[in-house]
Amino acid sequence: PMIAKVVTYGRDRIEAIDRMRDALNGFVVRGVAHNIPFLSALIEHPRFRSGRLTTNFIAEEYPDGFQPHSAVHDQPWLVIAVAAAIHRRYMQRAAQITGQLPGYERTAATDWVIVWDGALHNVVADDAEDRSGVCVVGYQGQDYRVQSDWQFGHPLFRGTINEQPICMQVERRNMTYRLYHWGSQIDLTVVTKRAAELLACMPPKPEPDLSKYLLSPMPGLLKALCVGAGEPVKRGQDLAVVEAMKMENVLRAERDGVVDELLAEVGATVDVDQRLIAFQ
Repeated sequence: PMIAKVVTYGRDRIEAIDRMRDALNGFVVRGVAHNIPFLSALIEHPRFRSGRLTTNFIAEEYPDGFQPHSAVHDQPWLVIAVAAAIHRRYMQRAAQITGQLPGYERTAATDWVIVWDGALHNVVADDAEDRSGVCVVGYQGQDYRVQSDWQFGHPLFRGTINEQPICMQVERRNMTYRLYHWGSQIDLTVVTKRAAELLACMPPKPEPDLSKYLLSPMPGLLKALCVGAGEPVKRGQDLAVVEAMKMENVLRAERDGVVDELLAEVGATVDVDQRLIAFQ
């Protein structure tokens, strides 16, 4: 279903596209699958920005579909700076825990390692000397002055980096951060240097194979299961109906197969990515 329309304008095509990019960064949609990351990546594509479009554009440029986590961010220092600044705020809050012994108060560390797709990024995050509330992030020989009134738990980080406006979506899970920006979904882990050394000794965790399951794309009510155990299905065939936000969403088979087991009951409330049907 369509959630909203976004229209931007500018003196020329590039300015209008840049305004659209910034506007899309500020949309926070949770609970339902949506195409904002794809739209953000689409308007950043060189062919789109130059207007060299045909009706085959998507088929030519995205023949295997689009995955937000595989989109490449062309200005990674922006992501690094925001992640480091946010992590410092969390560590500063943790250091203010009550009941500390006089003379043994904790202080927030400044040296961190950001793990991004297996690569290690050394950063230094500290308060500006002028006590202006700015966090200065040192990364690869450059200083990035990050200023924001962002509050803990808020999904949108709005502020400036070296006086340039920035808007990025943020989710925190313990020491891991998920950031959304310009169509990219970036998962980062912020650790100490010693922890980074130990992480290098850890074997990679294998990704679970979910290709044999039908997953719920959103939280909602399972209204119907259209197949039964042992039943063959064809690509495009209706498999289940999930009701969310008073709208019924039909889930269809992506390939031919045979149903092995039904993993949920009609009338049950399901979570996003919950397994509904198993295939042989």
